[in-house]
Amino acid sequence: MRVREVMTATVATVAPESPLRDVARLLVDRGISGVPVVDGDGTVLGVVSEADFLAKESGAEPGRHRFLARFFGEGADAARVEARTAGEAMTSPAITTSPDALIRDVAATMVDRRVNRLPVVEDGRLVGIVTRADLVRVFTRSDAELAAAVVAAIAAGTSATPTPGGLEVDVRDGIVHLAGTVDRRSLAETAATIARDVGGVVRVEDRLTWIEDDVHHHTLDPDHASYLEIGGPGI
Repeated sequence: MRVREVMTATVATVAPESPLRDVARLLVDRGISGVPVVDGDGTVLGVVSEADFLAKESGAEPGRHRFLARFFGEGADAARVEARTAGEAMTSPAITTSPDALIRDVAATMVDRRVNRLPVVEDGRLVGIVTRADLVRVFTRSDAELAAAVVAAIAAGTSATPTPGGLEVDVRDGIVHLAGTVDRRSLAETAATIARDVGGVVRVEDRLTWIEDDVHHHTLDPDHASYLEIGGPGI
């Protein structure tokens, strides 16, 4: 699943000269924890988040500057504490992603960089935003919706169309069960990989068999086709 399928296209933004009080009001009114800072061309300059306000507030009292400086450095500390506009308080450069990025890669970035949202940029301009909540929401899809998504993804990415006795797809509690026999081992491997990449899939239980082992250039007896175990049971 790609970012464009889960992102929010209508994004609240602020200009670098926006007063911090207006930014704070926007976060509260919209119920969001961060907002991109963009210039007149829609280029993302940075992000102002709740964390930036906390950094400013925690250094607002005398004697706290040295404590905060351990984390941000003296220059960054002073800038955060004295910030009056979005441009002065924002975290920059912003960590961004693209509409065609895989959501699993976005999830990894959020975890690694400890961020809750990523502005989505295309051709240098902001086109959306994706948040942790968007990624979690993917896992609320019903088994029927997931099964349809897996079938569609496999059909689009391979020559295989799930049929009784051929490639079979069943989803229970978010776990995809692949079974049946396909013509080639490479097709079985590809189908399993595609299923694993569908957003909201908890795990893939792969019991696909194949007739021709085109990976190792060996043709198997159709009556004794071997099971494909990618990484063992329960991907």
